[in-house]
Amino acid sequence: MSRHDDDEEFRLFVQRQWGSLLRTAYLLTGDRGTAEDLTQSALEKTHRRWGRVLRRDAPEVYVRRAMVNTAISWRRRRRPLEVPLLTGDSQPTHDAYVQVEQRQLLLAALRRLPPRTQAVLVLRYFEDLSEADTAKVLGCSVGAVKSQASRGLARLRTDFAAPPAAQSPVRLEEELA
Repeated sequence: MSRHDDDEEFRLFVQRQWGSLLRTAYLLTGDRGTAEDLTQSALEKTHRRWGRVLRRDAPEVYVRRAMVNTAISWRRRRRPLEVPLLTGDSQPTHDAYVQVEQRQLLLAALRRLPPRTQAVLVLRYFEDLSEADTAKVLGCSVGAVKSQASRGLARLRTDFAAPPAAQSPVRLEEELA
């Protein structure tokens, strides 16, 4: 395959996967601009090795792994500039926006998790990857994915500020889906 063919194949891959990759990046970073930067950075890293990535028949896995690793690296280097409100600082209202508010609180709680646990939950529940596929993307065992997911969900259950009636495990997993 020529370099021109590789470039065309990469261009088509980016067109097909951009939305999905951007969504994953947003869930990992919590900011649209940063998500776009993360997606572009991961695609740049992938483009450099595109021929090898294609021979392995796993471009989606490679890009998602690059995104997770880059997001973790960025998170270690950068401290958040924003000071999040404490859950006690805002009173949830009982209007049409409750679900939106709960979703925002869930995303904030997700961002407080350790980077690896956050990556497991994003890939497993938001991206709906199987445990095996999540393990493949992260380069770890299925058991590690299961334990990280279990610990992450347990921490979200305690951190997630939902009305007491909505705090059952089933409700939280539905919220993640």
